Amino acid sequence: MPRSVIAIAGVELELFEQGEGPPILFLHNGGGFFPEQPFVSLLSARHRLIAPSHPGFGRSSLPDWIDSADDIAYVHLELMDRLGLAQADIVGCSIGGWIAAELATKSPERVRRLVLVGPEGVKIGPPDKLDIPDIYAMPGDELERISYHDPDIMQIDPSRLTDEELAIIVRNRETTALLVWEPYMHNPKLRHRLHRVTAPTLFLRGESDGLVSDAYLAGYARLLPNARVTTIKAAGHAPHVEQPDVFVRTVLAFLETGAVS
Repeated sequence: MPRSVIAIAGVELELFEQGEGPPILFLHNGGGFFPEQPFVSLLSARHRLIAPSHPGFGRSSLPDWIDSADDIAYVHLELMDRLGLAQADIVGCSIGGWIAAELATKSPERVRRLVLVGPEGVKIGPPDKLDIPDIYAMPGDELERISYHDPDIMQIDPSRLTDEELAIIVRNRETTALLVWEPYMHNPKLRHRLHRVTAPTLFLRGESDGLVSDAYLAGYARLLPNARVTTIKAAGHAPHVEQPDVFVRTVLAFLETGAVS
């Protein structure tokens, strides 16, 4: 697989690149980035797909100064500088969508079009109620049930994984907890910055997503000046994994023509 490591702001950043054409910066979810997943080859068929592993995920290092999605947004902006990307389309999933939203508020001109897939990052509901269920207070099987349309198909057999692969899974979970725990699943400042986003934005949600509700996503979208919302059927919180063909068709239609199904 075309992977490399690049030093960015004191971070040894694992980087995957594949394909040619207009650039897409893909920001992965809390589970990490896996090049063998089918959506990767589909997205890179006629685009240059650039997918860093966030600091603390995969094989990327995690310096002490990074402890928020906001911090990681600066790292990825510097990555764009290093790669000579004056502008790119950005697709972010879950926590990657949160990071993408942070990035788009900092340098709006760097984002041509923005796709946020089941993103967290803002507080929509009342202060005494969680917008996102507490994933650290529920059993693993319950988390799988609300995360996927078909949890049985999405289960991973740990006995088939190498020690390194298992270590990466655990590390991804630890870093996710560091980034989302306090305040839980949001940056109180982000909602007050989202008006700065100038890129046409598509909010995308799996219809069976039990983590990010349709009401939450609609409220999030209203905070941006030019945003639309659409849904993918038979998918949960990771539609890029559960429905890769539909996901890629939906994303590329929006990126290439502005169409929303």
